[in-house]
Amino acid sequence: MPQPVDPRVLAVTVAGGAVGVLARGLILAPVTDPTAAPWVTLAVNGVGSLLLGVVVGWLDDRHPLARAFLGTGVLGGFTTYSAFAVATAMWATAPWLATGLAAASLVAGVGGAVVGLFIGRRIAGVPGEIEPIEDAE
Repeated sequence: MPQPVDPRVLAVTVAGGAVGVLARGLILAPVTDPTAAPWVTLAVNGVGSLLLGVVVGWLDDRHPLARAFLGTGVLGGFTTYSAFAVATAMWATAPWLATGLAAASLVAGVGGAVVGLFIGRRIAGVPGEIEPIEDAE
């Protein structure tokens, strides 16, 4: 049975999402070159993944409202899988470029998250090892 949603968590997540979407919009709005937009989206997603890793590594489960606001809200709104997917699909006529963008996005996202987790855990003063999936809650 699904867990009930805490209204406070929902409120801070929605507020954070608005901040993240606004930040992404302010970064992407000045980009008028359609060939540059996918690369700016790649950069936004890479930086967002890095920052999300920092937030998760730093806050862990200690501050659920802050993690919901910053992680799920701000950084969830800031990063965007859908823009990445559409940008990649738009380049279907240039398959090597589309494949390169997709690969770069995956490497930047996963690499950023790993580095961010390491940094966040160092900030929090906890060991740098990543817990096995079966131990995660």
